[in-house]
Amino acid sequence: MRPSAVEAIDEAYDLGESVFVSPITAWEIGKLASRGRFKSRYSAQRWWSLLTGRPQIAVADLPAHVLLESSFLPGNVQGDPMDRIIAATAREYGFTVMTRDAALLDYGRQGHLSVLPC
Repeated sequence: MRPSAVEAIDEAYDLGESVFVSPITAWEIGKLASRGRFKSRYSAQRWWSLLTGRPQIAVADLPAHVLLESSFLPGNVQGDPMDRIIAATAREYGFTVMTRDAALLDYGRQGHLSVLPC
C-alpha cells in the first residue's frame, strides 16, 4: 500500500474511528479466489474473517436504497456494476474509497467521489 493510504488508516485508528470495508469486497475476493487469482496464504473465507475481525474494522451497511442509488450516480462511472455500488456506498456515508481501481480513481478525479490511491 502507498504510504498515504497507510497513514490514513493509522490516523483513523489513532482517532478511534472505524475503517469500513464494503461487503462488495467479500464478493470480489470470492470471485478472484474462484478463478485462482486470489494471492494469499489464507482461503478467501479466512482472509475475510481475519480482516473483519480486527478492531476498528467494520463492514459498511448496504441497504436497498444505496443499491438503487448506484443506478443514478452523477457523472460517468466506467467499469463494472460493483464499482457503482462501491461509489454509491461511499457517497451515502461520506467515506473515502481506498482503491487501485482505475474507474473509481477517475470518478474521484471527476469530483463525484473522495478517493485515495492505495
